[in-house]
Amino acid sequence: MASHVLDFSTYYNIIDNKLTSTAITRHGINPANAQPNPEVPISTQADLDQAVEAAQKAFKIWSKTSFEERRAALHAYADAIEANAEKLAQILTMEQGKPLTQSSAEVGMAPGWIRGLSALEIPRNVIEETEEKTIIQRYTPIGVAAAIVPWNFPVLLAIGKIVSAVYTGNTVIVKPSPFTPYCGLKLVELATHSFPPGVVQCLSGDDTLGPMITEHPGIDKISFTGSILTGKRVMASCAKTLKRVTLELGGNDPAIICEDVDIDAVIPKVGILSYLCSAQICMMIKRLYVHEKIYDEFMEKLVAFVKTLKVGDGTGADIFFGPVQNKMQYEKAKELFGSITTENLKAALGGTIEDSTGYFIHPTIIDNPPEDSRVVHEEPFAPILPVLKWSDEEDVIDRANALETGLGSSVWCSDLDRASRIADQLQSGVVWVNSHFQVAPNAPFGGHKQSGMGVEWGLSGLLAYCNSQTQWLNKSP
Repeated sequence: MASHVLDFSTYYNIIDNKLTSTAITRHGINPANAQPNPEVPISTQADLDQAVEAAQKAFKIWSKTSFEERRAALHAYADAIEANAEKLAQILTMEQGKPLTQSSAEVGMAPGWIRGLSALEIPRNVIEETEEKTIIQRYTPIGVAAAIVPWNFPVLLAIGKIVSAVYTGNTVIVKPSPFTPYCGLKLVELATHSFPPGVVQCLSGDDTLGPMITEHPGIDKISFTGSILTGKRVMASCAKTLKRVTLELGGNDPAIICEDVDIDAVIPKVGILSYLCSAQICMMIKRLYVHEKIYDEFMEKLVAFVKTLKVGDGTGADIFFGPVQNKMQYEKAKELFGSITTENLKAALGGTIEDSTGYFIHPTIIDNPPEDSRVVHEEPFAPILPVLKWSDEEDVIDRANALETGLGSSVWCSDLDRASRIADQLQSGVVWVNSHFQVAPNAPFGGHKQSGMGVEWGLSGLLAYCNSQTQWLNKSP
């Protein structure tokens, strides 16, 4: 195991299992103190061409390996991540800002995702079998995949894409976000010990690298997680070469709280599931609809609970709210917070952003704003939560479904039949009853409407990295 212990002071591109750098470098920013993080490469078109060529060459061999061989390599990779988990979590807090407890949880999920995804069986379907012929449907790898990873969950989302690609026989080039390149580069450096050259590669870059990847004729599949706006650009770019594409885009998740819930039991769950990672998760609760019969008590207890959650540098003890991840997001949040005043909204908690060394925002709760207010309509990606009253079931379902997004949603209710009736009518890729943001490697995850196309994880997610091939096997010529 000793050889797999990484050096976390320097960061390189990984091309064909070799650690390389570039003539020009850049660095990320630690969002807790606005200090520079270490230098990372800025990849050029030549670096990308070299990686694609290595991936195409590796694909010819890797695509012929058995699922058993791929699974063995992936299990070795999971072990290597476990051996470096503590340091990876520290780097994740340094680059992303989330508290160490949340970073450790994210890194800790990665090996489970590797083992869970690689335990799934890819089917070979016999469609028809007669004396004359057999018709089968089988799934074949597509070729070179590119994984475009966002800055909010840079470890787990990179791992989900890497594993899905290589387990199904593809090769993969990872592009971490320029805001959070560090864990991505180290995860792929670790992969060099488990996979042949060219199978898993990583390129760090600036804003020019994503378009180079989506335009590249040698890349056959793009898996992108990020904003709706960028997702549309990715899709337009992929159209030129008819690349296969999976898009995991933004959400504005509603949670509907029915009047029969045990308020004291639900509050801590809802409080945390509205604000994890300073609400910079596409699947956090973003709109909280509380039945009018319990609204006042619920609101009072929610405010009291959220007040107990500490704000500070993610390396500190008992911190729940780290900074938001970057200056761009911080400025967007400030602009959105301005709408509290301009739209005459009532803040039950917080409501202002005070200047600090890092990008810190204290949690804010907005008391029953109008449905058309910006804090309801826009995905904030900052810790501001609108809480809204409802009384009529049909009406609250309409309000929950009213937006162009449809990633996740939840219903909280003691009557499971009623909860299921409401859940069945919600337009989102995932619906939870009496929870939110539960995820598992064997359960597909994706969005409806403008929250994306296709799914990641689960069998459906793996099949998105495959072509379907129908074979007609006639017994005699």
